[in-house]
This record gives sequence, structure tokens and C-alpha cells, in this order.
Amino acid sequence: MKLLINTPDINEIGGVANHYKGLMSYWNCDVRYHSLGKKRYRKIYAPISVFKFVCTLFIFKPNMVLLNPSMGNGALKRDFLYLNIAKALGFKVSVFIHGFNLDYAVNADWKWIARNLNKASHIIVLAQAFKDILLKHGVTTDIQLSTTKVPDDMIEGFDINSRTGEVKNILFLSRIEKAKGVFEAVCTYNLLKVKYSYLKMRVVGEGTVLPELKQFVMDNNIEDITFTGGLKGQDIIEEYKNADFFFFTSHGEGMPTVVLEAMAFGLPVVSRAVGGLCDFFEDGKMGRMTDSKEPKDFARMIEPYLQNKELTKQVSIYNHLYAKERFLASKVAMQIEKIIL
Repeated sequence: MKLLINTPDINEIGGVANHYKGLMSYWNCDVRYHSLGKKRYRKIYAPISVFKFVCTLFIFKPNMVLLNPSMGNGALKRDFLYLNIAKALGFKVSVFIHGFNLDYAVNADWKWIARNLNKASHIIVLAQAFKDILLKHGVTTDIQLSTTKVPDDMIEGFDINSRTGEVKNILFLSRIEKAKGVFEAVCTYNLLKVKYSYLKMRVVGEGTVLPELKQFVMDNNIEDITFTGGLKGQDIIEEYKNADFFFFTSHGEGMPTVVLEAMAFGLPVVSRAVGGLCDFFEDGKMGRMTDSKEPKDFARMIEPYLQNKELTKQVSIYNHLYAKERFLASKVAMQIEKIIL
């Protein structure tokens, strides 16, 4: 079986590019990537990309073409062009919708969206809530859920028995943006720090409000917070290994890879109920999940794990085993193939 995947340049920073770069080694079928080019040059490169796409269809002759838009006008226009070209030339097409802009979805042209999506053989989304929106607006094509992934080699050599259940280091890893709940995270830590003076927090990531967040920490005399900036590769792995607890306060997501990675490293998680997390997260068994954005509510949910080592260790083991079974790249590649081929 042959699969042709339309993807951004896999060496570019971005969720879709990272996803397919991480899956490259784990496909069981014959897979070829068709690059849409780097984001900054994509409009200029578009006619050449379309020409190369058509040539690849005739030369490679895939059994299925997999397109990867986000739910937004520009991405849908681009990928619907590829969809209609492939269909006109007699090829089957599946669509994996990664980012799902809920604000866009409110006023979107759903007749146009549904008409095009219904030409696809399969649709994949990252959350049941996204599937429900498509069904509500007249999409009748088969819709299945998938997930982002954890690279298999990321947790090679990690020993879950190294988790003692003691929580001293809290990890926050995300883009440093207001919509990621960064200020709520820092305020939550501050509430806990008053009672548990030994706590430390690591904030990993870059973003537009990083300077503002650092100033906020200084102005409020919040101690023992380390800002690492953006990290990659082994440095990220070390952050997960050295952390004892993972905190995720984003206001909205598809399927946040960082939560899956944290679970693979045996970290208990307290998270907001966002995106695909709602479809699998077992409140109590994996940590805690809430709709709240209030620091006092987050602090109340984290505190039992500071007080009960056995509870924390039990959740650590459960998360590690759960993630290994469902979120490793080798498992995700197999699942996608099963859905669309």
C-alpha cells in the first residue's frame, strides 16, 4: 500500500511538521511526503508545489492521499485545492484536521466546508468535540479520532522506578502566551509556595509575553522560578526527567503533545479540560482536570500530590504505562494506517 502525505517542510517548527517528522521511521506501508515548503515562502512556492503534487500522483500512484489542514480559511482553501485535484485525477483522499480554530468555526462557510470534506474517504480529528462540530454542520464522511505522539526513542532508558512520589519540582512547558495560561500557572505556584517553601518551578518555552511574565514574577517577589527559554532534544528530555509534576493551564488546544510526553515520563498532571485531553483523561487516575481558570482551584488539585507520596507514585506508574501503550509514535503511525488504508 502507498500513502502520499501533504505536509509542511518537516524541518520547520510547527505541530504538523513535527508530527510527521516524528512518524517517519514508523510507517509500515510505503509512504512519501509531499512538502508544501517553508511557511514564509509558501505563497510564492504554491504553483510549483501543485505541479510537483500532480507529478507525484502520476509517478508514485498512491492508494491514498492524506491532507493536513487546520480549521481556518487559508489552510482549508489550500488543501481543498489539493483534494479536488487528487479526486479529479481518480485518487482517494483522507483529511487530518490538526488545529481547530473554534472562533473561526462559529462563522465559517459550512456549506463550502462540508461539500469539500464529504469528498474525502476519511476524516481524522484530535477531539470528540471537533467531530461533533463537523457532524452538526453536515459532514457525513467517516470521522475518526487520533492523537499526537511521543517519539519512541524519547523515553529510551527512562526508568519509571526512579519516581519516588516526592514532589519538589513543578514543570510548566508551553509557548509563553496568555492563551496558554502562563499567568495562572505562576499564580498557582505562588499560592503553593507560601505553604510548601521547598517547591521550585521550571518554566520552559518562548513566546511574546515572556518578558512580561518575568517582570510579573519580579514585581510579586515569587521565588525559585527558573525561566529556561525554548529548549530542544535532550534538554527537553532532561526537564521531564528532573520534574516531579506537570502543570498545564492552556485555555484551548487540539491534543497537546507536551501532556502526552509528561505522562510518558511518569509525571502526574493537573490540566484544564481542553481538546482531545477530555476524550481519554481519567480524573483521579492520571492527575486532575478542571474547567476552571482560577489559581486557587489548581492549587487545591495539586496539593494532595504534595502530601501523599504513594498517591503520586501510583499516578506516575499509571501514566507511564498508559502513554507507552497509546501515544508512542510507532502506535500512532499504525493507528493512522488502520484508519485510512
